[in-house]
This record gives sequence, C-alpha cells and structure tokens, in this order.
Amino acid sequence: MKKDRLPLYQQIQDYIKALIHSSELKQGDRIPTEKELMELFNVSKITVVNALAGLVNEGAVSRVPGRGSFVNDMSMSALEPVEQTERSGETSLHRQLQEGNGRKLIGIVMPSIEDLFSIRLIEGIQQGLREKGYRSVIQLSEGNLEQEKQAIKLFMEIGVAGLLIFPIDEEQYNEEILNMKFSGFPFMLIDRFLPGVETDYIASDGRVGTQLAFDYLWELGHREIAICSDSPLQTVTVQERIDGYMNALKNKGAMINPAHIITDFKLGPLDAIQVHPLFRYVKNRMATAYITLNGKLGAHIYQMAEQAGLKVPRDLSIITFDDSTAIMEGVTAFTHVKQFEHEIGYKASSLLISRIHGGPEPQGNYTKILLRPELIVRQSTGPLK
Repeated sequence: MKKDRLPLYQQIQDYIKALIHSSELKQGDRIPTEKELMELFNVSKITVVNALAGLVNEGAVSRVPGRGSFVNDMSMSALEPVEQTERSGETSLHRQLQEGNGRKLIGIVMPSIEDLFSIRLIEGIQQGLREKGYRSVIQLSEGNLEQEKQAIKLFMEIGVAGLLIFPIDEEQYNEEILNMKFSGFPFMLIDRFLPGVETDYIASDGRVGTQLAFDYLWELGHREIAICSDSPLQTVTVQERIDGYMNALKNKGAMINPAHIITDFKLGPLDAIQVHPLFRYVKNRMATAYITLNGKLGAHIYQMAEQAGLKVPRDLSIITFDDSTAIMEGVTAFTHVKQFEHEIGYKASSLLISRIHGGPEPQGNYTKILLRPELIVRQSTGPLK
C-alpha cells in the first residue's frame, strides 16, 4: 500500500512509530504536540486526536493531561507500521487469536469513530479492559443495521468473551442482539437502549442534560430557545433529549413551539451554508438560543451566524452536547453538556467483565446506569440583548 493512500491518522501513527523504531524517541520522551502534528501533516485537530487515541489504545504512548503524550516501554513487534503488517498478511486480530487470546478478547461495535465523544468513549473502554488483562477489536456499523448484525456474527464466530455495542436505533430490532440476550451471552449496550428489551445498559442522562442547558439559557433571559438534531434516525437518545426540552418548557409554564424543534435535515459542506434551510432560520433570528444534540452541529450554527452577520454570544447563544471546540479550528470554546464519555466506557468494560466472570445474570436482573451530565459554561452563551 502506498503511503499517500493510507488514512491520514494512520500516516501520523506510522510517523510516531518510525521515530520510536529509529530511537529518535525513547521511553519517556515526549512525542510531537498536537499543534506540531497538525502543521506537519496539514490536518485538523480531530485527525491528530484520533491518531493519538489509537497509539494510546495500542499501548505505544501514554497521555498526561496538561503535559502531552509520552513514549511507553514497548516491544518493537508492538510498533510494527501498518504497511509491514499488511504485507505479512496478518492483522492484529489474527495475531491475538493465534496467540490464544480469544478468551481475553472483547468485541466493540460502534457506528463510527469520527468525533471526540467516540474517541473518549473508546479510550475509557480500553483503559478498563487493559486493567483486567483484556484486549479489544472494533468493528464499525456505519449506522447500518445489516452491518451491525454482520459485526456481531463475526465476533461470535471468532469466539470473543463478550461484546460492547453502541447500537443502531431503528424500528426493527437487531435479531443478533435478541439472540445474545436469550442465550445469556455477555454483552452491554452503550449510549442507547432498545425499548422493551431488557439488557445491561449505560449512558449519560439525556433528559437531565437538556434540562440543564435549557434552564441555564432561561436564566440568561432567553425565551425563544430551539433544539436541533441532524440525526438521520429518530433515535432513543434524540427522543430523550427532546423529551427533556419539552419537560423544561412545561416546568417554566411556557408553551411548546413546534417550530423550535428542528430535526429531519442534513448538514451540507461549509461553502454551501447560505443555501441551507437552517441558515434562514438563524439569519432571521427566529430563535435567540440553540441547543444542538452534537458538537458538529453547534459548530455549523456558529458558522451560519457569522455568515449572517451575527455574533456569538452577543446576538445568539449556542449550547452543544459534547465539546465541539476541536471540530473547527478558530471556533470559540462552546458551552456544552459534558457526558463523561470516558467514564461511560470505563464503567461499561468493567461491568461486562464482571458479567463474564460471574456468568449470565438471571433474566430480569439487569444493570442500568445513567450518569448525570454536567453543564460546562464557556464562551458561546450570554445574556439576551
């Protein structure tokens, strides 16, 4: 495989591994900073964060908050560049199985790994698994129910010890999840649950998160508060957050304005912002504050406001779920609902391993964990002018 055909995050990982191989970086040395890697590879911060998260998961480096990332003490075989691994015809998964680690292997099914929420979630999972001597393999469903089914089937064929699943939300349940439930195979759902299907489940409390955001905006004097979601599916997570929004309105004795519940749209490229239907909504100041259900959407509304000649937070306020500061360089630090995704991942892996070692739980004895989110106030919110 030619280097320029490798994904950018893999090019960054191979660059760091090469520095370690050549002894330019030794155990305990600090690797290049995020900013240096962004400039060297001409990539966004999220790409660098993704690359470094992969190196942390492999055990090649350790991240120290506020200080940077440092080289671990690892065998050279653990630092094989991607190209060499592909030429040898082996994958990390094959090696683990050949070494007899199948019983210590956990499968992870995720829709994607393209934002800080997913990266931090996986970092938490990996930390919890490493502490118990387990390894993981990740399969991406890409938001497709059939791919989610195939990923679960693959893991069952491999013989993993258990599964952590960030499930697809559709009217038709995934039969593979139901089969695992009825057979007593250890698995846990993350962030979303399947209504009517009792399973182990962990997430941040979306209703509370939206209420925290709404109440803060209300205290700032805002009354025209919109909630926005660009999710292609009306997922359980989305519905819970909208429920929290409506409950917050009721608690204030305010009427629900359906026009302020903005869903069923897709984000387009940044150079087409002014033709997006949401742009007219922002420009005409139909709402003075927005709660967005993901960080990327919050960053897009920020850009729409700028192109409409509006200033954040002078003219409108934005609160996002998850910190979106790293999505677009130069965008202000957002007031956001912190969901403690690293803790969610860590607790999920710990509970799953306890299920594995303790055997299947009696039907009806399931653990549901809802972590209370926290509102982090930054620069994207201000009093109504």
